[in-house]
Amino acid sequence: QVQLVESGGGLVQPGGSLRLSCVASRSIFISTMGWYRQAPGKQRELVAHITYGHTTYYADSVKGRFTISRDNAKNTVFLQMDSLKPEDTAIYYCNRVPRGPTDWGQGTQVTVSS
Repeated sequence: QVQLVESGGGLVQPGGSLRLSCVASRSIFISTMGWYRQAPGKQRELVAHITYGHTTYYADSVKGRFTISRDNAKNTVFLQMDSLKPEDTAIYYCNRVPRGPTDWGQGTQVTVSS
């Protein structure tokens, strides 16, 4: 059974930082892994992904502020989020890219507010 467990979210002021973590089953972790987010009333969007060989991609909205990384030995992918803005408020999920039939995990809530 594929498992994705996200953690690290919370409430932070604008300009602050958070570091998200996601532990994935080995069966999918060898894939390109990404972080997605879904804000209230909006569609889920991909914000960053990283290949098994550590090549990265970022959406324009987070480029220069977010950093994705992975620890292949621990089946863990990270998202370092700096200079957070209120518009970054969303539930953040990790999954393979493209997702295919893999179910979503529970996600982790990030709220950026003063």
